[in-house]
Amino acid sequence: MLCRLIARDFALIESAEIEIGAGLTALTGETGAGKSLMVDALLLLAGSRADPGMIRHGAQRAEVAAEFDLTTHATVRARLVELELDDGDGCRLRRVLKADGTSRAFVNDRPVTLATLREIAGALYEIHGQHEHQALLQRSRQTAILDSFAGNEAALAELAATTRRWRAASDALAALDAKAGRGGEALAFLAFQLEELGRHDLEPAAIAALEDEHRRLAHHGELVAVAARAAEALDGEQPHAARAVLARTLAELERASELDPRLVATAEMVREALVPVEEAAEALVRYRDAGELDPGRVEQVERELARLHDLARKHRVPIGGLHARAAELARERDELAAADERREALEAAREAALSEWRAAAAGLSRSRATAAAKLSEAVTALMGELGMAGGRFAIEVVPDPARDPSPLGADEVEFLVSANPGQPPRPLRKVASGGELSRIGLALEVAALGSDEVATMVFDEVDAGIGGAVAEVLGRKLRELGAARQVLCVTHLAQVAAQAHRHFAVRKDVVDGHTRTAISALDPARRRDEIARMLGGIEITDRTRALAGDMLEKAG
Repeated sequence: MLCRLIARDFALIESAEIEIGAGLTALTGETGAGKSLMVDALLLLAGSRADPGMIRHGAQRAEVAAEFDLTTHATVRARLVELELDDGDGCRLRRVLKADGTSRAFVNDRPVTLATLREIAGALYEIHGQHEHQALLQRSRQTAILDSFAGNEAALAELAATTRRWRAASDALAALDAKAGRGGEALAFLAFQLEELGRHDLEPAAIAALEDEHRRLAHHGELVAVAARAAEALDGEQPHAARAVLARTLAELERASELDPRLVATAEMVREALVPVEEAAEALVRYRDAGELDPGRVEQVERELARLHDLARKHRVPIGGLHARAAELARERDELAAADERREALEAAREAALSEWRAAAAGLSRSRATAAAKLSEAVTALMGELGMAGGRFAIEVVPDPARDPSPLGADEVEFLVSANPGQPPRPLRKVASGGELSRIGLALEVAALGSDEVATMVFDEVDAGIGGAVAEVLGRKLRELGAARQVLCVTHLAQVAAQAHRHFAVRKDVVDGHTRTAISALDPARRRDEIARMLGGIEITDRTRALAGDMLEKAG
């Protein structure tokens, strides 16, 4: 439920904040005072196009916000949790317009995309009236209204499930066909690739060992020279070789230890150090003398590595990924080899899903057709009460058996209307005027009362072109709707405003040469005067006040 609507520096509004409760709320005022500005604010929060002209003259930006109580909005709360935008039982929508034409959207003071703002707003309220974003004209919305009235939630869930199964099988078949290519040719090419890769040891450890060997062979001369120098440094003929130095040092320490036993342990350590030095020198000599470089082996290793690098480039993988690539190709070969069997299974699954979908879609079509007849009759009756006597409302449900499975079924749903007697019904989106559209929307809401999840209805100029007794009926219907839904109505008719549970008046003032729009809640006395003004014009008389009082008392 909408609790509070706020606008700052928006059009002619410097600052306005109204608290809205349950039931029917009326917004009235002189022509041109800006009665529809709060509806425009809600439209902006519902994702309508931002226009710098909406910013009050002299201000740098405009801001509109709406606060909702989500106590009875379980679906919206769940969606906010999913989007990580939840904030308990409340929801605050906000949009900021800047002078450069840009805007920012927020849900619970967290930045969101315009699409997200539009989604959340669309689940919280609907606007019926003369504006460019009339949801009632959208065929998807018409289908949703009919399904809600018919109680088709379970049937739609079944259709969605069978559609998912059909699409999964269809996608798998398409992928299989894409891999299969030209059948035998694709299988033969895979066999060729695997045979080519199979000529080599592609194990990562084997490739790493080959690369290590290549590095050793490539630097053979350098490595032998290093070994020779190291062997000479450890155990060469020079007096400064490590072994000679250690031997002399050991001899001196042994003689000294005879004079001081404390040097015995140190001499022993030097003796032990001689052992690894001698072993290292012997190993280096063996490495040095291991033999001449085998040019044949160098060439063989280089050829093998070159082939592996060529294969890696060919398959667009690093050389270490050739083993995994071979395994992937083997899996593709196995899948292709079993493609016929797999295709038969997928085709059977797709046909089964299609058969189930068609049966479910046919059941949904029958349900829609039955509900369409009932809803059409109810709306047509209400149209007569709302000043469209002789008009007729109809819902066309046309199944398309050839349609691919869809979660919405096989039907094209279209709302049709004939506003005048003797005229055939035509699509609502083509023939209804703004006022007629609003009244048809009201008739739909009243006829389908209790089937729509949206809790807040906004009617803008729903009373255009009517008056007298029809206006009183319209007011009663809006009040009836307000007993089950929150309703906000912009009206210029006293008969409608008198039916409201609460009443706001919009006035336009000139302060210091600047025009401003102000919105205020009316107490009983001021409300009677406002109804009287709507009845009698600028001059309010005792008679119009009395009539206004009677209307308010009659409305209850």
